[in-house]
Amino acid sequence: MMDSKTRAKLRSYANTVEAILQVGKNGMGEALQKQVDDALTARELIKLTVLETAPETPREMAATLAEATGAEVVQVVGRKVTLYRKNPEKTIIDLR
Repeated sequence: MMDSKTRAKLRSYANTVEAILQVGKNGMGEALQKQVDDALTARELIKLTVLETAPETPREMAATLAEATGAEVVQVVGRKVTLYRKNPEKTIIDLR
């Protein structure tokens, strides 16, 4: 669990990040989970869009994806979800 200062710093970084994935009517499947996992490994901080046709709300989707990939939910704003997971091999975002 991250503290409020870390979350605020990640939210500020997320302002410049574009959504790289969309969740649609198929919801959370194995393929989506793999894509999110790969994206988190490569970027550490990702943003995705939950479309209105998705079977779950953005908050539910954020919680499910975070649990499945070992990430943390940074924020959910409208239909945009931001997730963070530190890459232990190659740190990209310095949180100091």
